[in-house]
Amino acid sequence: MKRRKFIQNASLSTLGIAVGSTLFASEKKLPILDNNSETGKDNYPLVIATWNVKESTQAAWETLQQGKSALDAIEQGCRIEEANAEGQSVGIGGLPDRDGNVTLDACIMDSKGNYGAVVYLQNILHPISVARKVMEDTPHVILAGKGAEKFAISEGFKPVDLLTEKSKKDWEEWKKTSKYKPIINIENHDTIGMLAIDKNGDIAGGCTTSGLAYKMAGRVGDSPIIGAGLFIDNEVGGATATGLGEEVLKTVGSFLIVELMRQGKSPQEACEEAIGRIIHKNPDYKDFQVGYIAVNKRGETGFYSIHDGFSVTKFQNDNNENIPSDFYDKK
Repeated sequence: MKRRKFIQNASLSTLGIAVGSTLFASEKKLPILDNNSETGKDNYPLVIATWNVKESTQAAWETLQQGKSALDAIEQGCRIEEANAEGQSVGIGGLPDRDGNVTLDACIMDSKGNYGAVVYLQNILHPISVARKVMEDTPHVILAGKGAEKFAISEGFKPVDLLTEKSKKDWEEWKKTSKYKPIINIENHDTIGMLAIDKNGDIAGGCTTSGLAYKMAGRVGDSPIIGAGLFIDNEVGGATATGLGEEVLKTVGSFLIVELMRQGKSPQEACEEAIGRIIHKNPDYKDFQVGYIAVNKRGETGFYSIHDGFSVTKFQNDNNENIPSDFYDKK
């Protein structure tokens, strides 16, 4: 069953009311690029992702080179990291919650503003692909827990034991003290957020994670939540987040970045402002990490974090490189 148009229209109307008329009265839109635009055409195709994930950006880039869409590139790029059992924060091998269950969150968003997500998904290897199925083949935007798992299986996804021996041993070691504290830059890698622009200048994004290690059962972070962990507006740009999801949720960071770009800020300026909002509101910012990446319609990028250690991987102009991010807390 394809998505019902009236649901989309109602959602957009509600969003417009919530944002308020003041912002729209003063907004400064970036130019809408078309296939013949000279502005930015040399900057895409483009893929940018959080952390050092060159294999993921490589897969996304190759998908774009085949002439496929930015949405296809996002799905294929994120699937690489989800299948990496050595990475303990995305997909198989993810560190479990306090009860020993690996639970996955993911979302995906296309250039038309369509969005799909799964939260607290268990036993399924590729939550990014399930999220796309939710977006394209149901009248909903989020499925959770056992309902999401049942839907995935009905769509042909095979159940998989996501808890590897290494993650199980780490969890058993953690249970000896059961202390919980967010770890800054755990493995220099946690949530994978990815943004892509295809040859037509269309933007898509995705976000996938196993969430905070040893979280309370049922906890959901920012990664699968539209406007927090990810937001795309094809007329303006896109943004995605990594780090402590609670802080990203409280400031609706990705939506904020896109709206700042709409008003004329560069992706870099917008990322820095979004980090500034978190720091201003939480005096304990030294105890946690948040990082943002952003891209605008011109193919310009930005990235910024609270602390040192965050990096991005960007594939542009046939160059796949990992780049250290600038950061706020210079000690």
